Amino acid sequence: MTVAAIEATGLGKRFAGSRRRERWALRGCSFRIPAGRVCALVGPNGAGKSTLLAHAAGLLAPTEGSVRVLGAAPADVRARLAYVAQDKPLYPQLTVGETLRMGRELNPEHWDAAAAERIIEGSGPGSALDQGLRVRSLSGGQRTRVALALALGKRPELLLLDEPMADLDPLARHQLMGALMAGAAEHGTTVVISSHILAELADACDYLLLVDGGRVRLGGEVEDILNAHLLVSGAARDLDDLAPHTVVESRTAGRGRTALIRPEGPPDSAWQTAEPSLEELLLAHLRSPDVPVLLTPSAEPSQGNGERGRTAVAA
Repeated sequence: MTVAAIEATGLGKRFAGSRRRERWALRGCSFRIPAGRVCALVGPNGAGKSTLLAHAAGLLAPTEGSVRVLGAAPADVRARLAYVAQDKPLYPQLTVGETLRMGRELNPEHWDAAAAERIIEGSGPGSALDQGLRVRSLSGGQRTRVALALALGKRPELLLLDEPMADLDPLARHQLMGALMAGAAEHGTTVVISSHILAELADACDYLLLVDGGRVRLGGEVEDILNAHLLVSGAARDLDDLAPHTVVESRTAGRGRTALIRPEGPPDSAWQTAEPSLEELLLAHLRSPDVPVLLTPSAEPSQGNGERGRTAVAA
């Protein structure tokens, strides 16, 4: 098995406080992201997505379990990864040009000035950022562009992005997502991107981690996860009619019933079947937190010690 971009085994993080206020942001979190993938990291607010990315970036130490990045401890490979946090911290007193120069001087061997400049220049008339402007004077969306320019200019092997597009208008999101994906394809960069904009992730990502309640509930190739599910519909019937399939979610409307299932063989011919969209699948799993964990083989950590209740998609 080749070295993974990120591999976690039993990863847990507890934030201290008073005894009653201690909180586990991650608990028993095990997964693997192969190198070269563009991975969507999705889940509700407070699910543990930002905490997971901060561990991969080497900014947090686990309370229990382990996480390895590019085959090593995160702190040992910081030069090979780039991380853009939600608050996009930059030096407010520096100009845009000075910020880019700082990036070049901190990464003299791998700095890709052309990639950074493309983000700063934008792709339409009047979209270029004035490099003489100080960071403190920029809008949220403009600071996002500067932070992404620094990250891409570093030409990392692993790019970690925590809600990077939240401050951007739809056109800017589309343009920057295109630039990110082009850079990833050109250099084989692994990208892990956290976002609530499911439609954009579905178009750009080929890998998925669904995090909820501090653990990974779905993980693997988007296509394989979609293929492991079916939407079935028909006249309202007892759920026993769907045995032995795993029912993720079932809804009754009038005389009809619709269910998202993980089929074990073909469903009864009385059911009409359809392929779910990624958004339908994710929302159903978020509404059904007790459904067993599902990882494709590539998402299973090589060290084992997986969660109880996990099922795997056949290769």
